[in-house]
Amino acid sequence: MRQLIAFLFILTLSACQTSPSGHPGFSWQDASVTELQQAMIDGELSAEQLTQYYLQRIRTHNRQGAKLHAVNRVNEKALADARRLDVERQQGKIRGPLHGIPVLLKDNIDTADGMANTGGSLLFAENYPENDAFLVKQLRDAGAIILGKANLSEWANFRSTRSSSGWSAIGGQAVNPYDQTRSTCGSSAGSATAVAADLVTLSVGTETDGSLTCPAAVNGVVTIKPTVGLVSRDGIIPISHSQDTAGPMARSVTGATLLLDAMQAYDSEDPAGYRTETTFASHLKADGLEGKRIGVVRNLMGYNELLDEQFEQQISILEAQGAEVVDVQMSTYGEYGGDEFTVLLYEFKQDMAAYLKSANLPYDNLGDMIAANKELADKELSLFGQELFEMANAQNDEAAYQLALANSKKLAGEEGIDAMLSKNNVDVLIAPTISPAWKIDHVNGDNFSGSASSPAAVAGYPHISVPMGHIQIGDEPTLPVGISFFGTARSEAILIEAAFAYEQATQHRKPPTLVVTD
Repeated sequence: MRQLIAFLFILTLSACQTSPSGHPGFSWQDASVTELQQAMIDGELSAEQLTQYYLQRIRTHNRQGAKLHAVNRVNEKALADARRLDVERQQGKIRGPLHGIPVLLKDNIDTADGMANTGGSLLFAENYPENDAFLVKQLRDAGAIILGKANLSEWANFRSTRSSSGWSAIGGQAVNPYDQTRSTCGSSAGSATAVAADLVTLSVGTETDGSLTCPAAVNGVVTIKPTVGLVSRDGIIPISHSQDTAGPMARSVTGATLLLDAMQAYDSEDPAGYRTETTFASHLKADGLEGKRIGVVRNLMGYNELLDEQFEQQISILEAQGAEVVDVQMSTYGEYGGDEFTVLLYEFKQDMAAYLKSANLPYDNLGDMIAANKELADKELSLFGQELFEMANAQNDEAAYQLALANSKKLAGEEGIDAMLSKNNVDVLIAPTISPAWKIDHVNGDNFSGSASSPAAVAGYPHISVPMGHIQIGDEPTLPVGISFFGTARSEAILIEAAFAYEQATQHRKPPTLVVTD
């Protein structure tokens, strides 16, 4: 029923949308999910043709051309799956709005189609899962085509304190399509870059703290980090069961929402799983800001004046769409950082051991992986070390972990986000997502100056990032930045309403111009 409702909605929505600017008539380049689906309904496009188009884009710009290093491998069965779905369409069976739409998966999500799930590491180069992750089954049932695996920050950026986002031993250094000297952020680096550069229209990433929202913002795309448990964590190489979640990436709020609708389902085997009958596509409302009270979290700003200037310009847009905007402060901001770190270290050790039990790999625990990295030091440890692995492996104090877990959840959730919402009587919280992309630096690592990711990440609450324009200085390339919408647990519907209405009023996203490098 959920897919039927979403499918009927997509037909209505597609009738109201125009083709991408600069491409008269229908064009595959930078086309939205609704445009692609409508073209297939009208017989102008097949799933096979669309899949071939994206495979050609990958061949042209992944390791050659713009050298984006966004995709680790393509699915050899993708074209066969596309042909099968085309036959289903001809027979009158359309599974929903993702029928025949290719999707890239971050390379830490299990598939049972012969693609290794590597986490970006040579240690997992032969990790061939026997089963699809729960969310992958959902996508296949919805008619999506698994196009391949996206590059990522190795081990989802949880190996070193001096890592460079977007780098993995398997995929190399992913780069930002708006300026290939700049970072993709991470850890869902390739998932964001591939969508931005039109190597695919939809992708799946994962987040523990900022790994969806940061790359979405600096690559000019949309993401929805859902409440922990809305999307099953089954079959995903873990960091922390308290904070890990998969989420959609797309070039529009509509695309991300349709992908989220396909991914979400109750998994009785996921301890955080829960049931919802909500069809999020029904909350894509052009008047979604009307009557909403929006809280600007002022102490999630101030780390980049150019970003702040761009953000301040958005407030009048929100008000013009019928929202009431007020300033708020998060009194607990930053107080939970140490506890969060303790939680991530402790859970990484335990959760990785649990994943290894179901994998056909020569490792039983994190200690084995540390030793294996040392054996492959010339390839795995040439740029930065594995001090986070070593710190996690030393974690044995369960009492300290339990205390840190309870404290971090309280400070970020009940006394943080929830307190801001209730005290100020607001529906949604907003802030700039993160600074513009920084230069890739293998000596010093990433240059994180601030972001809005941690409160919702630590609390396990939903967070949406939407393009809010671009920043340019002198002759430097134009860089996209994002605006964050976040709120309490299970508030995806109200966040989608606000984010969609904002997007429709602004249409800030502009595709990158890919530069072919030598």
